[in-house]
Order: sequence, then C-alpha cells, then structure tokens
Amino acid sequence: MIENIHECAIEASNISKIYGSGNTEVKAMLNVSFTIAKGEVVGLLGPSGAGKSTLLTAIGLINPPTSGQIRIGKDLVMDGPLAMVDVRKFRRKHIGYVFQKANLIPFLTALENVQIALEINDVHHKDARIRAMELLKYLGVGDRKDNLPHMLSGGQQQRVAVARALANKPSLILADEPTAALDSFRGRQVMELFQKVAHEQGAGVLVVTHDHRSLDVFDRTFEMEDGTLMLKS
Repeated sequence: MIENIHECAIEASNISKIYGSGNTEVKAMLNVSFTIAKGEVVGLLGPSGAGKSTLLTAIGLINPPTSGQIRIGKDLVMDGPLAMVDVRKFRRKHIGYVFQKANLIPFLTALENVQIALEINDVHHKDARIRAMELLKYLGVGDRKDNLPHMLSGGQQQRVAVARALANKPSLILADEPTAALDSFRGRQVMELFQKVAHEQGAGVLVVTHDHRSLDVFDRTFEMEDGTLMLKS
C-alpha cells in the first residue's frame, strides 16, 4: 500500500472514531486511510470541527480509533481500540510531537529541555547531552543552549521544541498548528524546518495547519471535512 519506494512512516487503514450510539452517535472520523513515507512532509488542512484533531490524537496513540488499523513503521500499533504495543513506551521512542505552543519546561535550559527527552528513554546523561547539543546546532539555536525558555523568542522556542521531538530519532513527527502563535516570517521559518527535518532526517512529518502561506513546503496536502479525508495535492 506504500505509494512510493520509501519506507512507510505510518499507514492508517479505514480508521474511524465514533462517539455515542443511536440518536446521539457522532462520527468524528470515518474510514480514513492514508500513508506517509519516511522523508515526506504532509500538510493537513480543514475547518474547525472537521476531524483533524481526532485524526492526530488517534495516530498519535492518545485517543484510539473505534475501528481500523494503524501501523507505524513496520509495527501494527492499533487494531481498532486495542493497542498492540506498550503505548507509552512506543510513543516515547517512535513519535515526536510539536504543538501550537512550544510547551518547554520553564525551569530547564534549551539544552536540558531536549536532553530530558532522551534521558527518560534511558539514554546515558553524557550521550543525551551530546545528542541534544547536536540537534540544537542543527536547528540553528546552539548558541541558545543555556537560555531558559522565557529568554527565547517564539520562533526559537519552537526550534527547541522541534529538536526535542527529534531527540529519539522518531519515524513519525506530528505537529499541531505549530505556527499559529508566530508572525509570518517566523512561521515560514518553522514550516521550512519541518521540510528540512523530513528530507534530511528521514522522518515522516504530518503538520496540521490553517496557514496557507507556506503550503509549498509540503510534498502532499490532505484536507479533512466532516470526518473524511481527501487528497488535495
């Protein structure tokens, strides 16, 4: 089912999310299927209430689907609402998250915010520090390693958040409105970071966005409406 020669980062097959039953039944997501390859950056558009957040939380192993299957890499992780893996451990190792707000730990430096993501996965302190520093340099904020979050601009905070998401070399990165709190210039920079990360680091990246100014960074674009998914480009 992979649509190109690249290894699949994620494959969703006919996933649905239904709340309630009978007269109170709400179909938040209905028979959604797609693949994202490693090295591909994909945009997800759609109005509020279209089902984007439902999709993101399902494939992020936060809110399981009612039916359908989700594979991340070569692993079947969800079969309907049943988890086929240790969800918490799997998320930490294989999925990176970037949100509208950077959500950095306020009393940790930029370096420590990235480092802690490695240490909770039992990476040795010294190795975690080296990897964290490499990522901050890669994303252009190495000179801010000793700064606390409040000392960073919004764009710099998001770069640190992207570094944290990359820390454990995930096969999949999910970003939910990552530029919503940024001006157009910094928003463009962050979008280009996702393109860079996908193409150079080999992660599959899905970005939920309302920002139509940077759609050219995506390899493909999906649109959700009334819980269904359509390929836009």
